[in-house]
Amino acid sequence: MLYNFLMMFSRLVRLLPYDLLLFLGKILGNLYYLLIKKQRERAVAQMMPALQISEAEARKLVRKSFVNLARNVLDIFYMPNLNEKNFSNYIKIDHLERMKDALAEGHGVVVLTGHIGTWEWLSAAFTLNGLPVTAIAKLQPNQEYSRVLDDLRATINVEIFNRGTSELLSAGRALKKGKILGFLADQDGGPGGAFINFLGKIASTPMGPAVFSKKFHSPVLPAFIIRQEDGRHLVKIFEVMHFEDTGNTDEDLFRFTEKMTRILEQVIRENPTQWLWFQKRWNTPPEMKKENKHHTV
Repeated sequence: MLYNFLMMFSRLVRLLPYDLLLFLGKILGNLYYLLIKKQRERAVAQMMPALQISEAEARKLVRKSFVNLARNVLDIFYMPNLNEKNFSNYIKIDHLERMKDALAEGHGVVVLTGHIGTWEWLSAAFTLNGLPVTAIAKLQPNQEYSRVLDDLRATINVEIFNRGTSELLSAGRALKKGKILGFLADQDGGPGGAFINFLGKIASTPMGPAVFSKKFHSPVLPAFIIRQEDGRHLVKIFEVMHFEDTGNTDEDLFRFTEKMTRILEQVIRENPTQWLWFQKRWNTPPEMKKENKHHTV
């Protein structure tokens, strides 16, 4: 029932001119900001110390971030409209040659990204340029919603490995085949993560990008999709990074993860209205840290 409703909603959304979709997103985002108190207050409380701004300033930025979030959700439903011929009307890419050069190394590419902009469209930027994209995704609490997401992703030819399956084996095989493997690396990493200062507060950080880069000799490419003033998107691809093996695995993984975290932090500080500020990023306190080798994905 929910699946059919959401797919019908997607079909309706795809009939709208894109500028009307952006306007609708603005209305829905403002409504969401007013109605969903729990997420709004968490976002404000987390943004203030992270950016060292006043409550009034944080509320303005959080409201804008909710508008962006609503537009991102509508973008996902609109995604089947994207194709090789029209995607440049919606997405521009800065330094695509960096991705092609990294793939040419022959070990696949680990893409470092986060819940910034319409991250689902970041995959489209690559697949619609003929590049093979895979990603590890967290299953949604509702199975029908997960099905909708997977079916919408399939329209842009993204291969998804759901958590809780044999996703690590599948991800490893993808890199061996020379594919792109995307990681949303701004989530809470749990007790087995690397505890790193993130936006002014210690946060458990997933080590997946570093672990996969080490194991498969894959270059890491930080890439983010940023919504522009006109509502369209710009994909920023940073310079390639390589795992540096000094022989001390724990320290090497930690140092590489910290280096990647600094990049994520920089992008969020430069684009504060594009990040999901209400996510439980600092959910695992440092005292819960597991005293074992850092191999958590």
